[in-house]
Amino acid sequence: MNTLQKAILFLCLTVGANALVPSSRFSRATVVSMSTGTGAGLDYNPDAFKDEANSGNMRRLGDALKDGDIERKKAEAEQDQRDRAQEIAREKRAEKVAFMADMPDDTPAGAVVDFMYKGGITEILEQLDHDLIGLKPVKKRVREIASLLVLDKMRRKLGFDTAVPSLHMCFTGAPGTGKTTVAIRMGQILARMGYSRQGHVVVATRDDLVGQYVGHTAPKTKEVIKKAMGGVLLIDEAYYLYNAANDRDYGQESIEILLQVMEQNQEDLVVVLAGYEDRMNSFFGNIPGMASRVGNHVNFPDYEADELVDIANVMIRDLEYEIDDQAQHTFLEYIKKRKTMPFFSNARTVRNAMDRARMNSAIRTFDEAMAGSGIITVGDLSTIKAVDFQVILDEITELGENAIVA
Repeated sequence: MNTLQKAILFLCLTVGANALVPSSRFSRATVVSMSTGTGAGLDYNPDAFKDEANSGNMRRLGDALKDGDIERKKAEAEQDQRDRAQEIAREKRAEKVAFMADMPDDTPAGAVVDFMYKGGITEILEQLDHDLIGLKPVKKRVREIASLLVLDKMRRKLGFDTAVPSLHMCFTGAPGTGKTTVAIRMGQILARMGYSRQGHVVVATRDDLVGQYVGHTAPKTKEVIKKAMGGVLLIDEAYYLYNAANDRDYGQESIEILLQVMEQNQEDLVVVLAGYEDRMNSFFGNIPGMASRVGNHVNFPDYEADELVDIANVMIRDLEYEIDDQAQHTFLEYIKKRKTMPFFSNARTVRNAMDRARMNSAIRTFDEAMAGSGIITVGDLSTIKAVDFQVILDEITELGENAIVA
């Protein structure tokens, strides 16, 4: 019921039929005309009814009718604006269709290299090659996604209709295979190509998203999503959000919020779900709505032993150390043995081993200096030797295959 209808109803209830009896000043037709607002050219003046028994009601009616008239005019103006906007959109669309129809198919759209270089995509992909040893299938998939974004940008520049593709992803693989690194590079690519405002990456787990009591989960999940807006939300071990054994588990509420955001805000947020492949497949089987929203699947295989040695060389080079050939051979033996033990985490295990080797190198160098002249050379400070790796190799050999090692 609008303001005018409310005013007329108010009049009928409070004034009553007797109020519409003609007075010495107004005829019945005039009163009805004023009451319903149907009289042409009426100027509602509450002061004109001071000597009437129902002047207060008539004054309020006049005010209500004025308010109703203002609302009506405002609504008409808003509708006119919408109609005009639609008309302008149709005109622009017609102009673009005509322009595209006259454009020859061989019209140069630009060089891919220029778009890659100016957008900074070439630099990011080169950095990805530096960050990740091996993983050719992963790098290939990242380049495919980058290619889609580059060509989509070229289409936009020419005036083609474009739709933002769904870029939600699933990264499967063991820990330490580079999933977080790739997510960071993807965020940078999306930002450079204009598909996200910031391109930052927020990493979350179940503990960050799911509460411990009723009413706690929604605020936690929404707060994490708010931080990730304009970038990438990486949910590690996403399958822990769903507990098949407990239909009252609070993780279900978090999943429902994520599903809604992934559908309605895909232009401003990319969600990456990460975890072991078999568990992620089971998760998607239990949550079909999630499976339908994730169109890009990237599998991260475990590194080979020689690739892990290359990773160690990159890490140690970044720290301005050197490893001689014998030390690399000893480290390779360590990696081969460590891969057979529980909780092997690829690049993370390599980093832990390099930290231990640096520690062993420092202890050895210090002890040798104290036992000798006390002089430490530049080479002593920058070289990790085979004996430094032999210490950690001997440790895991002594512990046995089932031992838990960092």
